Amino acid sequence: MYPRLTINLKKLKQNLDAVAKITTQQGDCSLMIVTKGMCADEKVVTLVLDDERVGYLADSRIENIKTFAEKAASKGKETVLLRLPMHCEIEDVIRYVDLSFNSEISTIRLLSEEAVRQEKTHKILLMIDLGDLREGIYCEDELAIFEIVAEIFKLENIDLIGVGVNLTCYGAIVPKNNNLSLLVDIAEKLEKKFGVKLKMRSGGNSSSIYLIWGSQLPSGINNLRLGEGFMLGNETAFGEDIPNTVRDALILEAQIIELQEKPSLPIGEASVDAFGQKPCHEDKGIMKRAILAIGKQDTDDGSMTPQDKDVDILGCSSDHFILDVSKSSMDYKVGDIISFEIGYGSLLRASTSKYVHKHYIV
Repeated sequence: MYPRLTINLKKLKQNLDAVAKITTQQGDCSLMIVTKGMCADEKVVTLVLDDERVGYLADSRIENIKTFAEKAASKGKETVLLRLPMHCEIEDVIRYVDLSFNSEISTIRLLSEEAVRQEKTHKILLMIDLGDLREGIYCEDELAIFEIVAEIFKLENIDLIGVGVNLTCYGAIVPKNNNLSLLVDIAEKLEKKFGVKLKMRSGGNSSSIYLIWGSQLPSGINNLRLGEGFMLGNETAFGEDIPNTVRDALILEAQIIELQEKPSLPIGEASVDAFGQKPCHEDKGIMKRAILAIGKQDTDDGSMTPQDKDVDILGCSSDHFILDVSKSSMDYKVGDIISFEIGYGSLLRASTSKYVHKHYIV
């Protein structure tokens, strides 16, 4: 059935081997694999859990973590909630999650209360904002950082294991030695002030891995959280290939449902499209246009590349994907399949959509 996401588990294993090998170059750097990009696909989760080099399995949705928490525990792996916990999910966080990322003391207090009720100790990582302006206590407000840590140490059944940062996901701020060194400095100040040893200084996601092979990752950073680098084979600071990975472990395929020659420029008074945007079209004369049975509900046309390099993406609506196949040497027909290498946005939507079927290569 189509559309479908073809998942090559052999190639994903190759990517996992590559990123694991790179992180070991950082000495004591632990590896946290992020599963949210593939909606915690069961076969991919199994592949990761079977790898002894992976210490943590992380996701941003508690619904996904529930599906692998028991199996992770049996393999000696810790589960991690990447997105700050919502108050309405505190009970499930304590039940299924070993480590959660936090920045709000009100949430941490609730975690403490629930951990006491469930007779568990819950680990937390305090997020520090180094300028990307997503989650975390702003790094320049050291007083606020010290105050919340002092409060955390008063709470029962909460174990503050370290500090972390997220970069590039919102503000597109590139991880560098100088900004990540601020995280290490904050950790050292906390250790000195409170007389503790913080186990983890988590230095970001797939945008930070390039610093390792350039010998620029601060020595104090001892954890990376890798999702896109593992699944798609690229670091996310500059979009470069990670050595010894492949980008085609995941291929999105869709079927042609219409193939006709039509004008390239829509005819009549233009308003906005189905998503409230005013598109801009270029008059290229008559072109051979293929429509695929997939759309924005299932994928992101801005992060897809046809494997047939002579095919151009024109755009898509909710469930119609329009291509220009005029220049292709392929003699396409209605019913044929067109394949795409995909980026993170496409992968995220395709993995979440119940209309995209999964096909595995083992």
